[in-house]
Amino acid sequence: MNVHFYSLGAAEEVTGSKHVIEFDGESYLIDCGSFQGSRADADRKNRNFGIEADRIKSVILTHGHLDHCGLLPLLVKRGYKGNIYATPASRDIASLIMMDSAHIQANDAEYLRKEANKKGEKFDWAPLYTEIDAIAATSQTVGVPYNRPISIGDGATLEFFDAGHILGSAMAYITLKRGDKELRILASGDLGRKGKPIIRNPSFPYPAPDYIILESTYGDRRHDKTSDATEKLAELAKRAVETKGRIIIPSFAIERTQELVYYFHLLVDDGIIPEIPIYVDSPMATNATTIFQVHPECYDEEIKKAFIRHHKNPFGFNNLHFTTSVQESKALNDEKGPLIIISADGMCEAGRIQHHLIHSIQDPNTTILLVGYMAENTLGRRIRNREGEVKIHGMWLKLKAHVEEINAFSAHADYVETVEWLNELDKSRLKGILMVHGEKKAQAALKKYLAEQGYANAEIVKYDETYELQVAGSS
Repeated sequence: MNVHFYSLGAAEEVTGSKHVIEFDGESYLIDCGSFQGSRADADRKNRNFGIEADRIKSVILTHGHLDHCGLLPLLVKRGYKGNIYATPASRDIASLIMMDSAHIQANDAEYLRKEANKKGEKFDWAPLYTEIDAIAATSQTVGVPYNRPISIGDGATLEFFDAGHILGSAMAYITLKRGDKELRILASGDLGRKGKPIIRNPSFPYPAPDYIILESTYGDRRHDKTSDATEKLAELAKRAVETKGRIIIPSFAIERTQELVYYFHLLVDDGIIPEIPIYVDSPMATNATTIFQVHPECYDEEIKKAFIRHHKNPFGFNNLHFTTSVQESKALNDEKGPLIIISADGMCEAGRIQHHLIHSIQDPNTTILLVGYMAENTLGRRIRNREGEVKIHGMWLKLKAHVEEINAFSAHADYVETVEWLNELDKSRLKGILMVHGEKKAQAALKKYLAEQGYANAEIVKYDETYELQVAGSS
């Protein structure tokens, strides 16, 4: 019984998760995500897939974020015919994300083609995949509920446990058996946090795993308390009212947007802030909110009580507006403050958020509120670093708006929360921790902290480097 592990993405970086378990010559792919960063680098990495489609026995999707599901249509386009396993909610969310990605790529191709024609230049860039490929990927996705073991190959069993990260997110518990030998691998996916609204806390998979594939995004950072975060939201909302300004919030359409709406709802209900027009300017976020409404199996008890027993909608209130058309989005630029605009993409690399930044980033009465992780070489990271000028759609713009950050809304566990989760697991068989999905500095810090807490067997996974997983009793 031979088992090996290697990573083709999110190794010493955060985006583009693609991890492979090889079991007696068959490959199992955990996640198949797009790399996000500078356009040229991202395009090169996304096209250089790293593994042939016909080598893969099964695909396991931990959740529906683009950096975990965004290349599934390309995998299918290149000939993958097998199953993609995901929770039912992740299947719906990934379908939405993949279709949106295909649409954005088609728009990018048209824009770049026009620009090349204007300059008399040759144009030969093509999207990675189309909406047809995205539909095909969804059709190959099998919905598997939490805590329901399923066979995914000869001697390979998968069971999903709730990761508490976004709606439908899962840890993948993979059990490999051959005769009397057995190896258990727990892939954390993106590990969530306790006490988040809407979704449940991360679960504690069992029985004891032999190896843990562990994300490390916030390996060197602590999150703010939720109480401090809501106070900061209230403070910024009151400032917007006083200055008749606007708050621009780049936010991922899945989870973060619904969470922000929920907190603003509470602040208004409790009379802490006045009613301020809030615009969710993201068709994807609007559709995602509908997905939230049809997956109550993922809710925590508080939301179940509000949404099911009392028939209240925790995702909407009177002064909340969902824009759908491009015309409605453009009209927001002429709206007088105070107002709040929540728009995707969360890292400011694409979507309507860029247009809102173009119109507001040079206004000192605007606040740009960052509520999530900003990867290296993204526009969001440059704004977070408060660079004097940033380039959007070919235009250099001075950063005169206020830039504020709230870390409490992160859906990733920080380094203390990660160890608290590890401490609750049965570690009687644990042979090693393989660290993925983190930048080098964060991973180095987390490895040091893990060692201090008694986890000396943690290893930082290198790109395309093979790691042999030891099977008890094997020769």
